[in-house]
Formats: sequence, structure tokens, C-alpha cells
Amino acid sequence: MKFFPQYNRVQNKEFEAAGKRLKEEISAMRGVLQSGYSDDRCSINLPADHDLLQMVLGLSQEKKGMDPEAIVVAGIGGSSLGTLAVLEAVRGKLHNREGAGIKVYFAETVDSDYTSDILSIVEAVLERGKNVLVNGVSKSGGTTETIANFEILVDLLMRAGDDYKKYVTVTTDRDSKLWNFAVENGFSVLAVPKKVGGRFSVFSPVGLFPLAVAGLNVKNLLQGAAGMRESCLREFENNPAAQSAAEIFCFSRQRNIYDLFLFGTDLEALGKWYRQLMGESLGKEYDRRGRRVYQGITPTVSVGSVDLHSVAQLYLGGPQDKFTTFVSVTNGRTDVPVPERKDYERLVPHIQGRSLSSIMSAILQGVKTAYKKGGRPFNEVVLDDKSERSIGEFLQFKMMEMMYLGFLLDVNPFDQPNVESYKIETRKNLSES
Repeated sequence: MKFFPQYNRVQNKEFEAAGKRLKEEISAMRGVLQSGYSDDRCSINLPADHDLLQMVLGLSQEKKGMDPEAIVVAGIGGSSLGTLAVLEAVRGKLHNREGAGIKVYFAETVDSDYTSDILSIVEAVLERGKNVLVNGVSKSGGTTETIANFEILVDLLMRAGDDYKKYVTVTTDRDSKLWNFAVENGFSVLAVPKKVGGRFSVFSPVGLFPLAVAGLNVKNLLQGAAGMRESCLREFENNPAAQSAAEIFCFSRQRNIYDLFLFGTDLEALGKWYRQLMGESLGKEYDRRGRRVYQGITPTVSVGSVDLHSVAQLYLGGPQDKFTTFVSVTNGRTDVPVPERKDYERLVPHIQGRSLSSIMSAILQGVKTAYKKGGRPFNEVVLDDKSERSIGEFLQFKMMEMMYLGFLLDVNPFDQPNVESYKIETRKNLSES
């Protein structure tokens, strides 16, 4: 992965001042490498936790030995977004196409129609005498949407056979209500380190287990993350995550919208994962000193080239309130050529015989030029490919960027106290109805 702060329009002295402030946090982050899972930043230790990896690989091999046709992940937010992001980036948007390997479905929200569609798929697989795994994922062990879907799915397995328990795995905090329930019922259990928050948990069993079952190379995913972690612990001048955080911070006072513009349809879920990462990490009513600040940066997600035909007019002609990161890939999985037919030349010139990737590259270059001419600031991330290693690099880069951003904005990037308000009201409504 390469990071280019090439057209950021940040005043040098502001950028340098942010860099000086970050030296303290970079030093603190290095210290976390020696503290295991006792610090809020401890998710940076997941890529090097070989014992955890071996435990996940062992259980995933055991479950794959049961010859499942599919696995259904019951989880929402940080319990599913990272897994989906990696799966789609590596295997493609159509990751459940025939011949692609074990199919993966996500029972996230309590949308009855969507859940019903998943149940229809699972029922059809079971009726053919094939097997389905269910992975309930809830860090707290008490997420309303997750437990509802998990119960429905387990009930379906229970009605299909007496040995249903061996097809169920629970991923949660050790000793949570869900953990104890799983142990009592004989389900397999995987623990998430307590200090690792949901939106930082993709390199924990939350993401590793279903990805390993699906056949992805999670070792390479972690190796990519580990290499990027070292880069993001360097001094500020050579630290991509710290530099990116400094740029976003410097612009946040005048440009409170941050757009992650991903040039690749398969990368869209990465944008949705990042949207949660930024939204929950930085959107805070109070700062670290208890002062009410209503802090935050609004994350948006754009996909090229589709969204150039929906929001580019706004981005290039609308308010100067956005800072953009363009994300592209050097080597895709394929490269489809346009046939060379002269009669089509009059429709759109200069595309005959060209590959789609070269056309996409020309579009991206055109967008960047238009941004420059319009004075619209941006930086750029270029991934080598969409392999597990490259995606691991990107995820780690963005998670460490967020930790540095939380420090610069003086908020706690690891909690989400206001999210609990809707959960409390939901439980109240359910108890009264």
C-alpha cells in the first residue's frame, strides 16, 4: 500500500504542529506493544497474536471438516462490517457465486424480509442434506438484533437435526451472558479480548473465524496488518497513519465532511466499515476532560466510477466542506478488454481495444485533475491488489489513523456512550409492548 499526501492544501505550519503533537501518541502506541491487551489501543497487538490465530485456525478447520455449504454470521456493526469488507474486497461483490467456495451470509438487522430470505436459503441447503454453520457474534453478548437473529437461526438448525449444536459457534466477551449461554448449551465459543472494541475487532476471532471458514488466507491478512503496523509506529515524517490523521484534523475545522472515495465496486464495504470506525470513534458529546464539545467528523462513502454520475456535481460545484481520500487498486483480479469495433468509435472515441482498467485509470486521473483545478483537497491511497495482505494493510492503516485522530481531537476513540441511549429505549419499548 502506498499513501500520497500529494494535494492536501494544508498549511505547512498547521500540519507540522499536528505532527509535533502526535509524537507523544506515537510513543504511547509503541508502548502498547508490550502491554498485551490491557490498553484501549490493544487491537494493534492482534496481528502478532499467534496463539489466538492458531486457536481460530484449529476451530475453523474442525468446522470445515463438517463439510458446510454455507456459514451465516449473526452480528451487526463491528461484529460483521469488517468481515464483509474483507470478504467482498478479496472475493468480490458476488462472493456467493457458484464455485467461489463456502458461501457466507450476514444476518445483521432485524429486517423481517431480509432475514426471511436468508432463512429460505438455509432451509433449502438443509433440505438437500447439506450442512450450514451459524456464527453468533456480539462483543457485549446482549445485542438485540444479533440475539434475535441468532435464536431464529439456531432454532432452524435444531429442527433440522439433533446434532445441531456442533454447527454453532459463538464469538463474544469471555463471561458475557452470551458466552455463558453458549457454554451451557454446548456451542463452540471464541473470546474477543475485552479491551478490543467491536469496530477495531476485525483481526480478532470476530473476523478471522468466518473468513477462515470461507477459505480466505487469514495468515496473509494478519501479515499485511503487521507490516503496516510497523510503518504506522514510525516517526511522524515516515508514518502514513499519523500523516493522514494530521491532514484530516487540519481540515476538520473548516471541512467537517470526510469522503472515502473508493475506485472499485468490491471496495464499497470497506467504506461502510470505515464509516462506522470514524462515526463511532470521533462523534462525541464530551472530550477527554469532560467538557461538552459535540465533536465529530461526518464520514461519507463514494464508489468510482458509479458515484461520479450521482454526486460529482455536488463534490466539484457544491460547498467547500469536504476532504477526500481516493482509494484505488493497481492490479485487479481480471482485466476485461473492450472489443475493437470501428463502428462503435463514433459513440465514445478512444476506448476501442482498451482494457476496462485503463479506462478506469483515465477516469480517476480526470477526477483528480478536476479536484485540483477546483481547489478541492484530497490525498490518495493506492493498494497493490485486492489480496488478503493488501486489505490487511489498509484496515490497519485506517484503524491506527483513527486512534491518532482521536488524540488530536481530544476525544476517546474507543467508547460509544451515546449509542446506549437507543438500546435502553429499545429494551424499554419491548418490555412495555
